[in-house]
Amino acid sequence: MRQLIGTVISTKNTLSAVVVVETLWKHPLYHKAIRRSKKYLVENIHKAQVGDRVSLEETRPLSARKRFTITQIIKK
Repeated sequence: MRQLIGTVISTKNTLSAVVVVETLWKHPLYHKAIRRSKKYLVENIHKAQVGDRVSLEETRPLSARKRFTITQIIKK
């Protein structure tokens, strides 16, 4: 199961949150570090707020777009 670390950017839904996960990727030809980001809709059972750094874990499909849940809040 995949485990990711990201930042909460929205908590407008009651039990869900939107988390952005940034990854660094090195270009194979130019050897430059490129920052990529992806948004995930996650289950927010720990009541994380906007700006919190959280750890995500992949679970079974919870809805049409939710495939991850927050396992812990790393930094408030």
